[in-house]
Amino acid sequence: MSDENQVKAPEAPAAPAAHSGPPSDRPAGGPGGPRGPRPGGPGGPGGRGKFFRRKKVCKFCTEKIDAIPYRDVRLLQGFVAERGKIVPRRLTGVCTTHQRRLTRAIKQARNIALLPFATRH
Repeated sequence: MSDENQVKAPEAPAAPAAHSGPPSDRPAGGPGGPRGPRPGGPGGPGGRGKFFRRKKVCKFCTEKIDAIPYRDVRLLQGFVAERGKIVPRRLTGVCTTHQRRLTRAIKQARNIALLPFATRH
């Protein structure tokens, strides 16, 4: 009963927000929200930091292929997207010189109807 009669100390005012922008829709609760940190982040399994991406290596340089044959449809199809577009260097990892040769070979294969210009949708 004596606990009920004791005077409680006034609580300290809340600390001001770190940013002065409008309130966000994200729930408060630290780096991963109320559920805790996300797996694979810093300090998680692997411990390499937030992102780790392996350096892409040119397939033609490693296999020492100089001439890219326009008749090799299987090889060329790996560098053409599903819709018929040529996949860019930043996605395939092919070096600049081989990307130019690859583009020329794909265009030659399209002209003699080995590869489609575009798919029907």
